[in-house]
Amino acid sequence: MIAPTSAIILAGGMGTRLRHVLPDIPKPMAPVRGKPFLEYILRYLIRQECHKVILSVGHLHEQIQDYFGEEYEQLQLHYVVEKYALGTGGAIKACLNTLSPEEDVWIVNGDTYFPIDMQFMAIEHLKNKATITIALKAMEKFSRYGSVAIDPSHLITQFNEKNYCEKGFINGGIYLCNASMINNLPEVDVFSFETDFLNQQTETKNIYGYTEDAYFIDIGIPEDYARAESELPDW
Repeated sequence: MIAPTSAIILAGGMGTRLRHVLPDIPKPMAPVRGKPFLEYILRYLIRQECHKVILSVGHLHEQIQDYFGEEYEQLQLHYVVEKYALGTGGAIKACLNTLSPEEDVWIVNGDTYFPIDMQFMAIEHLKNKATITIALKAMEKFSRYGSVAIDPSHLITQFNEKNYCEKGFINGGIYLCNASMINNLPEVDVFSFETDFLNQQTETKNIYGYTEDAYFIDIGIPEDYARAESELPDW
């Protein structure tokens, strides 16, 4: 087996755009077909042969911890609780502190479902000797997300701001990196992984994209959350 067996899930967001739909539920616990959205992600990670998950939690974190406890099927669950909002970068940094610096780890957004083949992505990561590999989703006619530019070798050359794009790739919210990446992160505790770190790293020429035509959904807005109810499978 090539792919790492540990994953970080970013599950501490406030979910402000879903607040009027889910006023008292943390976004990863949003019910889809009677199950928390987070459960779909955990089951996906099990299928990809992960064994340990570190959950970065914050807003209403007790609901997540009470529901899942310290294990889910064969997954060991560990929690890093944000005492205040750390941003995606600060949350990742806090979780990396719990891992060995030699350990490769997945980082997964807790509000997106993008079931790529992690084994294939890990093979590409090793082949490219990448510091970070990002799963990219091809999209057409979009403005909700920033786009990611890659060269023919899939080296990421630029992260573009949100703007209407006729066709391109978006960041699918799954990363593969080494825990030693913590040494290159900003020294502050609160920052955005995407804006304050990734956008500054393209000149290192060691961040690659992995593209796969897999299903993708982000439940961050009410319209897509409603769509998840009809599109996600019953396992």
